[in-house]
Amino acid sequence: MFFQQEMDLSILGLPAAGKTTLVTLISRNEMIEDRIPTRGLNMQKYSKGGVTLKMWDLGGQANFRAMWERYCVGASAIVYVVDAADSEKFELSRSELHDLLSKPSLAGIPLLLLGNKNDLPAAVNSEKELAEIL
Repeated sequence: MFFQQEMDLSILGLPAAGKTTLVTLISRNEMIEDRIPTRGLNMQKYSKGGVTLKMWDLGGQANFRAMWERYCVGASAIVYVVDAADSEKFELSRSELHDLLSKPSLAGIPLLLLGNKNDLPAAVNSEKELAEIL
């Protein structure tokens, strides 16, 4: 048998960026339309081919952002989800991301910046442009 591996992913971003929808799509192959904002955190697992992803979906409201660092320490990777169609939140999203990345305890943890909702007309569709904004 090949290797077994478990990976912890911390899924972060501002409210309504699509974090819970992403986690639900990966873990249950279900698309959800109406979603209640995550209060605190949800954890979902997905296993395939000897690899188990443990996805920590963390609430994006201001009072939950203080928990982000705690759930990122020791993570295999951080996935930062941005609503690519909501330009009014880009500056706040940038600020929160940079604040998170400034934490010494998170140094060396891989980061995936995920632009979500890029199917919407107002979305920034260029990876380079979104990376420059953030």
